[in-house]
Amino acid sequence: MADQIPLYPVRSAAVAAVAANRKRAAYYSAAGSGPGGERHNRYQLEDESSHLDEMPLMMSEEGFENDESDYHTLPRARITYRRRGIEWFVCGGWKFLCTSCCDWLINVCRRKKELKARTVWLGCPEKCEEKYPRNSIKNQKYNIFTFIPGVLYEQFKFFLNLYFLVVSCSQFVPALKIGYLYTYWAPLGFVLAVTMIREAVDEFRRFQRDKEMNSQLYSKLTIRGKVQVKSSDIQVGDLIIVEKNQRIPSDMVFLRTSEKTGSCFIRTDQLDGETDWKLKVAVSCTQRLPALGDLFSINAYVYAQKPQLDIHGFEGTFTRVGLLDLELNQLTKALFLALVALSVVMVTLQGFVGPWYRNLFRFLLLFSYIIPISLRVNLDMGKAAYGWMIMRDEHIPGTVVRTSTIPEELGRLVYLLTDKTGTLTQNEMIFKRLHLGTVSYGTDTMDEIQNHIINSYSQMFSQGGGNSTGSTPSRKSQSSAPKVRKSVSSRIHEAVKAIALCHNVTPVYESRAGVTGETEYAEVDQDFSDENRTYQASSPDEVALVQWTESVGLTLVNRDLTSMQLKTPGGQILTYSILQIFPFTSESKRMGIIVRDESTAEITFYMKGADVAMSSIVQYNDWLEEECGNMAREGLRTLVVAKKSLTEEQYQDFENRYSQAKLSIHDRTLKVAAVIESVEREMELLCLTGVEDQLQADVRPALEMLRNAGIKIWMLTGDKLETATCIAKSSHLVSRTQDIHIFRPVTNRGEAHLELNAFRRKHDCALVIAGDSLEVCLKYYEHEFVELACQCPAVVCCRCSPTQKAHIVKLLQQHTGKRTCAVGDGGNDVSMIQAADCGIGIEGKEGKQASLAADFSITQFKHIGRLLMVHGRNSYKRSAALGQFVMHRGLIISTMQAVFSSVFYFASVPLYQGFLMVGYATIYTMFPVFSLVLDQDVKPEMALLYPELYKDLTKGRSLSFKTFLIWVLISIYQGGILMYGALVLFESEFVHVVAISFTALILTELLMVALTIRTWHWLMVVAEFLSLGCYVASLAFLNEYFGIGRVSFGAFLDVAFITTVTFLWKVSAITVVSCLPLYILKYLKRKLSPPSYSKLTS
Repeated sequence: MADQIPLYPVRSAAVAAVAANRKRAAYYSAAGSGPGGERHNRYQLEDESSHLDEMPLMMSEEGFENDESDYHTLPRARITYRRRGIEWFVCGGWKFLCTSCCDWLINVCRRKKELKARTVWLGCPEKCEEKYPRNSIKNQKYNIFTFIPGVLYEQFKFFLNLYFLVVSCSQFVPALKIGYLYTYWAPLGFVLAVTMIREAVDEFRRFQRDKEMNSQLYSKLTIRGKVQVKSSDIQVGDLIIVEKNQRIPSDMVFLRTSEKTGSCFIRTDQLDGETDWKLKVAVSCTQRLPALGDLFSINAYVYAQKPQLDIHGFEGTFTRVGLLDLELNQLTKALFLALVALSVVMVTLQGFVGPWYRNLFRFLLLFSYIIPISLRVNLDMGKAAYGWMIMRDEHIPGTVVRTSTIPEELGRLVYLLTDKTGTLTQNEMIFKRLHLGTVSYGTDTMDEIQNHIINSYSQMFSQGGGNSTGSTPSRKSQSSAPKVRKSVSSRIHEAVKAIALCHNVTPVYESRAGVTGETEYAEVDQDFSDENRTYQASSPDEVALVQWTESVGLTLVNRDLTSMQLKTPGGQILTYSILQIFPFTSESKRMGIIVRDESTAEITFYMKGADVAMSSIVQYNDWLEEECGNMAREGLRTLVVAKKSLTEEQYQDFENRYSQAKLSIHDRTLKVAAVIESVEREMELLCLTGVEDQLQADVRPALEMLRNAGIKIWMLTGDKLETATCIAKSSHLVSRTQDIHIFRPVTNRGEAHLELNAFRRKHDCALVIAGDSLEVCLKYYEHEFVELACQCPAVVCCRCSPTQKAHIVKLLQQHTGKRTCAVGDGGNDVSMIQAADCGIGIEGKEGKQASLAADFSITQFKHIGRLLMVHGRNSYKRSAALGQFVMHRGLIISTMQAVFSSVFYFASVPLYQGFLMVGYATIYTMFPVFSLVLDQDVKPEMALLYPELYKDLTKGRSLSFKTFLIWVLISIYQGGILMYGALVLFESEFVHVVAISFTALILTELLMVALTIRTWHWLMVVAEFLSLGCYVASLAFLNEYFGIGRVSFGAFLDVAFITTVTFLWKVSAITVVSCLPLYILKYLKRKLSPPSYSKLTS
């Protein structure tokens, strides 16, 4: 790809620069969590052999023009046309029109800057022709000017708050005023104040996280030497020195490295989640410069075409809104309709006398408590409490709640979409098994292999007198000798040597230069000791194999493009020339290498690969297929190793044909493959290896718990199909009894149609599909594919790009309407996490990008079980009870107002004045009602032991129109009993009806809270008695409010009267009649139709 980044030297050489604009394409950036950390790289960066001069990042983005892999280009499978007209406008069209107008205004005010080709002078940011944005991360939603307007908009877009704003404003109209201004404005102001404080705290936390990421220090190369600069201060054109294991802070062109060859290994974990190392080579002309300072002795610039697509912008939501909030918003609309209907009925019964429309509006204001303004503030405070409880849970240490608005979503999940690498697995490969056909070696018998290797090499060098040609029989005598059964020792020797030679691993050594020393090349002063050596390769499997050969005595100590060296247990160095190497591809599923032993001139062709590819290549055997199956069932990744000895004549013939094939103009790939296959015949089967990708701690029980809870798990990974399938088995994502249907590769509509029909005939099997096949299916059969996939107990999507991951999440949301959760740990998972209803990030080896972008951050995958089963359940159940009880509190007092008005000839006079209404929703009932956030129906241990209980939550029965109607009926019954009871029992003392009914109302509310609670907490008892004490104490100070109608009526509270026995027993009688039947009904229901959890607790 280097040829797509033209370097224009003004004098002699060319240098590249940093394109420090994270908003465009910081592919290897450590800070991809901001606006631009999750888009996928559509360039294939894995073929090192064909692009040795390849840059770490393409400045030119031509590839977007002809690439159809992005889902933005796919047509929708079904387009729903809505009817236009009055019905459309009333049912939401007004909202659509407002949104469209706002979007148009925003686009007018924020017209995108036209993208142009870029000329970047190297080391000279001041020469840039245009002004680039700062190289900073910004996750904040507001700034100092937009905070208040933004928060107000977010609040008043909800029907509930908008309604109360209109009601409060109406009190400025004298004809409509029915009470004190603070009666309406104080609750509204309190709600807005709480909301603003919460948003300000969240915004400040986001600012701190951004500041931490933007303050990371990097070394900048200047004419005067190195200087430390913050990541946010890096400019376009700066020359940045990136140290080992340091994240690249922006788009960069790779100029030079400390390795003499110009090679460097990079990781693309922020693109595809793979933490393996990929070989890149610096620009040759700048690599040849004698020293770093010489970069300033040249005068050059980079010319790059304009970006074709903003690949580092992601679709984010301005504010997350949970399903429970949307459900409550729908219920408040239903309450508003009830409010209007009740007001119309009252005016109708009045007979429309006088200015009836004014009376109608006054009734709307009188009954406005049907819609409780305290609902939102109670829910918001409850959510804050849930977040605090989650972060204080000692069983899931390190958990952080980053979005305090959707904890209830954890209790409603149906689909969980998870990344593989770093999420389910540690991406640490461990060699577990070596099988030779007749004998198998595991981790507990590796010392036997080590003894065989030590003995075989000591015998070889003692017989041959060192590393000489006498150590091995001559080629002619060897080929003419009869075939005899090899000993176990010789077979182990051959197998270990093959594993040590057949790979693409490079040993890397640390330089011993001091901190201030500036050694240009690591070869100047290297430490070749075992402690100082690390291995780098494009596959962690290969590293595990080479590390294992080192552990048994045969060590890879050096490698370049043409040779490699092995060290024997005795310390002798074996040198091998690399004649040919055939890299692994997803099509061939194998890799091969032809080497010449420098001591014997023996030429050997080694090959390793998947059993499906190697079974037809190796000589006949009767054990390979069975043992591969056994290892796969153990969750091991298997590789078959084979070899073939070649004579000099055979190799020369092969090399000639191979060179001619590579020079072919037509069908070059096919001809090259045919030549390679000509030597891949009757190869000698040496061994079968088993490598384990270590799972995260307790992943298996966590996945089993989620599956038993009725949650369907989809694994979306950028890894190859075989690896993904293996991990799905080993992690028990797919149970042992389930079959796996591997979706065959499809490229067109016909193939997709046939394969979908084949898949339709399978029952209760897990699906494994590759990203390109998935794209084709979604392009032509989106609805059909999603419908079939949703029926599977588990789905594995491999070779998925970040955009595909996000698209799959949105498809599930659109086609099923169920709640989704995305779990990931890398920057490539950010788009998926942002798209899901609930995002969970894991802080792992791939950085904090996912955890910063997620709603919840955890340290280990196993914590998801408790997060969902315990905290998800409690948050949803508590919020449902809290929301419905707050509505009940408003409905009961509105019912009493309706009865009062109907008795007094439908007069629009308020029953309770001033502070009584404010106190009713605050100090008199607030503490007991809010104490419902401490309630729990099931103990945490029981919820974890029986995850099947979670299935009931996904049905949404705790908050539905059925439960809502039950609470409405309860409110009407209790409101009617309280008001009529007060009027009947206190006919002779009618002047005290306000004090009588209000006292009974407070007692009823406190008893109803006690009725609702399922598990008592000591704070609940305190809240009950505190509220009762506040009410009793206030009777002495608020006597002027206990008259009927206005204070001018002269009705005041008689303190002597409320202390009489008559008052007390009659208030008690009214309260008992209003509550006792509900207690009896609750007892009978628990006896006759107990909930599922009560059977377990009993």
